[in-house]
Amino acid sequence: MSFAVIVTFKVHDADIAAFMPLMVKQAKNSLELEPACRIFEIWQNSGDESTVKLYEVYDDSAAFQSHLDSDHFKAFDQAVASMIAHKNIERLDRKIELD
Repeated sequence: MSFAVIVTFKVHDADIAAFMPLMVKQAKNSLELEPACRIFEIWQNSGDESTVKLYEVYDDSAAFQSHLDSDHFKAFDQAVASMIAHKNIERLDRKIELD
């Protein structure tokens, strides 16, 4: 079973240059330090660079909770808190298999 998360950040325009290296570091840490983190992709629209979307896949919802409880996530979350105007998290727990 897999568990996917789509996170949308709206970053303050003045903070996007500082936010992106922290986001990349967070993605790398998640993939390297969390065996149950299978995919961690960062997407950005070239027409609106202050909107950043993440696509993350974990083994299950417990693995995602472990991600949220990790020291590296907590440090990232604290470091970027003032940079974010809005954040939305979508949790997806049902994958439709293609025959």
